[in-house]
Amino acid sequence: MVRGSFLTLSAYRPNFLITLGFSTALMLPNFQQQTIATSEVNINVWTGGKGFPLLLLHGYPQTYAMWHKIAPRLAENFTVVATDLRGYGDSDKPQGGDYSKRTMARDQVELMSQLGYEEFYLVGHDRGARVARRLTLDYPEQVKKLALLDILPTYELYQNTDREFATAYYHWFFLIQPYPLPETLIGTNPEYFLQACLRSWSKDFSAFTPQALAEYIRCFSDSSTIHATCEDYRAAASIDLIHDESDMNRKIQCPVLILWGSQGILGRKYDFVSHWRQKAIHVRGMGIDCGHFLAEEKPEETYLAIRDFLSS
Repeated sequence: MVRGSFLTLSAYRPNFLITLGFSTALMLPNFQQQTIATSEVNINVWTGGKGFPLLLLHGYPQTYAMWHKIAPRLAENFTVVATDLRGYGDSDKPQGGDYSKRTMARDQVELMSQLGYEEFYLVGHDRGARVARRLTLDYPEQVKKLALLDILPTYELYQNTDREFATAYYHWFFLIQPYPLPETLIGTNPEYFLQACLRSWSKDFSAFTPQALAEYIRCFSDSSTIHATCEDYRAAASIDLIHDESDMNRKIQCPVLILWGSQGILGRKYDFVSHWRQKAIHVRGMGIDCGHFLAEEKPEETYLAIRDFLSS
């Protein structure tokens, strides 16, 4: 069941999980799963809880399951909506489709509207945080509070890339290479690549539970997911930069919470709050003693920070 330092895919096949009594539903008890058809794609969504709506957007190379340690607790005070972004998890993955953050944001706004929510709180991690930032700029009336986990503005990072950043974030430059280069290389062993990403960007690989890891492997082993997620990054290095340039002087108006992993490369290298105060009017933030995956590596600290910010 173990090959080198990486778990084999056979160790976490779905039927193996069923034998052990695991299921994705157990990760989000009392949540309901459904598929919402937006104007362009079908989005996988899990909802639970009560109170003001809270939309959670995951990052790469994960799914909604990244929130499983904190979503049930947030559901004690909020109606939690955890989705798979277009191109990820069990949401649609249009081949040759539009993966700009503007379009991915529109998916989520349409989804929330169909659920009956025209106003909501918004929390995003990694790619989901980049979608969340674009969503808040494009739909300022909908987002009442915004929390961004472990990101800095895409435009600024590309404009100020140096050897240290490029080494740690090599995937930003690898995934944007023309089709089918990254798809072919990743596709030869998607589980290895996924686990390499999780190990490299985290400080505690044991923070990824067998259930969550199995879900990530299941979804990322789909060639359509590999291609769609490359398209996500290709958009970030092209059309998203054009959109960011056009909004260079616009600031987010709602209250913003910035959380980052103080042991990650960005946390060691950049002043998060200072950077985001150039992009938003009301900003507060704090570092959490972990790597990139705050909600899984340090769920208690992450939950409390988000809860206190949204409840204040």
